[in-house]
Amino acid sequence: MEVLNMVLPIVLYLLGAFLMVVLIILGIKLIGIADRANLLMDDLESKAKSLNGFFHIIDTMTDTLSFISDKFVNGLTSIITGLFHNNSNKRKKEREDYE
Repeated sequence: MEVLNMVLPIVLYLLGAFLMVVLIILGIKLIGIADRANLLMDDLESKAKSLNGFFHIIDTMTDTLSFISDKFVNGLTSIITGLFHNNSNKRKKEREDYE
């Protein structure tokens, strides 16, 4: 029993020291991983900023094309409406002349 009382604390101290060393090593590796992740995020952010001009050009082009197509459709619609409106006015005049 006396041997167990002497050996057990020594074993616990050794296991605790081993656990402490493992946790320190894991903490150091985690710090390294976090640093690499920060570098990667900074690199991705700089690349995304370099593409902002390209996306701005595309956005401006799509807005311009949308504006042109809206004007075209409105013009075409007004022409077609004008054609049908003129025909209906002619028919009304023909009816009035007939009466």
